[in-house]
Amino acid sequence: MLKIAITRPYAVDGEDASIRHLLANGFDIVHLRKPDADIDYCRELLQRLTNSERKRVVIHDYYSLYAEFNLRGIHLNKNIASYPVDYQGTRTRSCHSFDEVIRYKHECDYLFLSPIFDSISKSGYHSNFSHDELLEASKSGVIDNRVIALGGVTFDKLPYLQSLHFGGVAMMGALDDVMPF
Repeated sequence: MLKIAITRPYAVDGEDASIRHLLANGFDIVHLRKPDADIDYCRELLQRLTNSERKRVVIHDYYSLYAEFNLRGIHLNKNIASYPVDYQGTRTRSCHSFDEVIRYKHECDYLFLSPIFDSISKSGYHSNFSHDELLEASKSGVIDNRVIALGGVTFDKLPYLQSLHFGGVAMMGALDDVMPF
């Protein structure tokens, strides 16, 4: 099961050490999501990572940093609506319904589906899916190895999500227990 860490949306002191720690301790990929930080902060953060660490980073903002630092990929969102011409990296995006998953799955290496549970980091952001809906989506193949569970995901929920055949999990709020990220 793929484990993805998502950064806080703002600048954090010592974040390079946090990213390094996550990648060395069980996380496969870090999604650098920084809508509340400027490109200079993101560039400086990436400069402090090694080449091998940067190859495990997917960028959510400032897509020009993808090529500048040879990152793993680009995540489509409101800040990045399409991939650059001749783009060859990992393709990801966020979805908030099963219909979106069905619509975009063929275009992406993996998709986030959220919120699976009530969010830890976003107050008032509640689960969109019942257990029965998740089970049916799993049985019908909507949830598969290219769908990543996001939203309220904690380490104790991993067996449940694995039983639903999610390809992985993405965490942000649960990382507070691991480090000041």
